[in-house]
Amino acid sequence: MGSAPMLGTAHIALAVASLTLGAMVFLQPKGGRRHRLLGRLYAGALVLVNVSALLVYEESSGPGPFHVLALVSLATLSAGLVPALLRRPGGSWLEAHAYFMSWSYVGLVAAGVAQVGTMVAGPGALPVVLPSVLIVLVGALLIHGRVPRVLSGFARKEVRPGGPLYGPQPP
Repeated sequence: MGSAPMLGTAHIALAVASLTLGAMVFLQPKGGRRHRLLGRLYAGALVLVNVSALLVYEESSGPGPFHVLALVSLATLSAGLVPALLRRPGGSWLEAHAYFMSWSYVGLVAAGVAQVGTMVAGPGALPVVLPSVLIVLVGALLIHGRVPRVLSGFARKEVRPGGPLYGPQPP
């Protein structure tokens, strides 16, 4: 078996892992050890998914739409991770983290559906673009409905070193 099929297989396995880990992150209470561990695993898997996407050229000799989307995904992931890692900007890092990480997952789901649509029906607006646009629209509704509620829960808590967003959790 050549390296291209192995890379494609690794890409699919990492994508499935990213989808699973991302769902687990969003179903967990936020800020605890489990959230951070699953979030790190999700971020690592998503980085590898995007790197492998950038290396796959099975049906084209040059970059295509999925390569561009992989770069967008890496930018979105970075925009969600950097504020959480640096705790910057001061009062809004948590909001930036929550929104960008949520969008990173919506983008992953939309890209996965687009990839399956391309594999099943071939490239085209109806089987690829329409389902992805619908996922993004539903994702927007969920994000802009859920993230403010989650953030308001943190606004009522004191966010400090040793607290739920920083150090170890009490047993």
